[in-house]
Amino acid sequence: MIKNLTLSLASIAALYCSPNILSASLGGQVAYAAEQTQEPVQSIKVPAMRNRVYAQLARAQKLADEGNGLEGFDVLDEVQDRIDTLNSYERAMLWNFYGFMYYGNDDIASAIDSFKSVVNEKAIPLSLRVSTLYSMSQLFMQQRNYAQTLDYLAQWQALNSKPLTSNQHVMFAQAYYQNKEYHQSLTHVSNAIELAESTNEIPKENWLILQRANYFELKQPKNVTNVLESLVRYYDKPKYWIQLGGMYGEIGEESKQLAVMESAWHAGYITESANIISLAQLYRYHNVPYKAAILLAEAMDNGTIFADERNLDMLAQAYIAAKNDDNAIPVLIRASTIADTGKFDASLAQAYLNLEQWKLASDSADLAIKRGGIERLGNMYLVKGMAFFNLARFDESLSAFTQAQKLPESEQTAKQWYSYVEREQGVQQRLAMLN
Repeated sequence: MIKNLTLSLASIAALYCSPNILSASLGGQVAYAAEQTQEPVQSIKVPAMRNRVYAQLARAQKLADEGNGLEGFDVLDEVQDRIDTLNSYERAMLWNFYGFMYYGNDDIASAIDSFKSVVNEKAIPLSLRVSTLYSMSQLFMQQRNYAQTLDYLAQWQALNSKPLTSNQHVMFAQAYYQNKEYHQSLTHVSNAIELAESTNEIPKENWLILQRANYFELKQPKNVTNVLESLVRYYDKPKYWIQLGGMYGEIGEESKQLAVMESAWHAGYITESANIISLAQLYRYHNVPYKAAILLAEAMDNGTIFADERNLDMLAQAYIAAKNDDNAIPVLIRASTIADTGKFDASLAQAYLNLEQWKLASDSADLAIKRGGIERLGNMYLVKGMAFFNLARFDESLSAFTQAQKLPESEQTAKQWYSYVEREQGVQQRLAMLN
């Protein structure tokens, strides 16, 4: 008759959806609220519903089922006009039907008022009281009135002598979470999960998300990690793999972090540029720079990450760390063309020097000095000095080392090289004289 209602509430990164509620049937109903409820003995005698009242309520229900809600309200209004002639049970059922009709029209406030009238009646079946109290708690949840939600849940639970089901635990957990009572929320949602696992059932995804949110609010990163392990195990989604990797890093388990992120990469779960860069940084941290370089190069080739200055620098440094200067050089050249400083020219100078390409090393060092913006200027003069020495251009080498001696970062190294070059120049001059 009435559409089902799904309540949802937002956490730090996710939605928690409550089960469907509010199902009515003529002549007394047990909503989802009363699931597996063992009621105490009825202490108040419930009067019978008379046929004429039953017939009118049945007519209202039929009209609502057929989509004639306004006519259904008219029928209920006719019954209300004779409210003084109704017994307690009949009045309760009238208010109950009003509640469902209002709910079907998205008039939640009026629905709540009607359901309040139901439970205010004394002589009604416990099943009706139980289901109504639970439905009211869910409606208050929908209105984000969590204090009232918890109040009506407490009234409902007072009539429930059996242990809570998993879904009922989650209802409590949702309300407590939104009321910022995280310990209570955690207790209930953990109970729900344990109940499911005890019967070899997979806990619902939103239960685990809610449990994780509570641990997060309680600042328990290790337990957040444990929940993410369960989410990865039960619900193999990319976001959970990536989140798990991040949490391993947060709790200092970097080896597990790398293993998880690498597995996620091979599974095709890492597609966003930020996550690719994070994995590359992990490779560098764990001293596997070549894997970082391959990852970054592939991502640039397919357009997943931009070949901007920052990323080109990262790629070049990965190649250099892997002692693969041949591959680093074209990356550095590309970066140099878009940079405003001589930073990449300085790296090129060092790479060319490593590859014994002396002229290119010297030229790149000159360009780096000219463009400026480099951190260790003295190193460029050292590169020039070494390059000129290997080209047997001793005077130019000595001149470069003289410049290097003027800078603190290169002073001592430059002095040693200057003495060495000076000796070698003398040797070469003497040999030339002998010839």
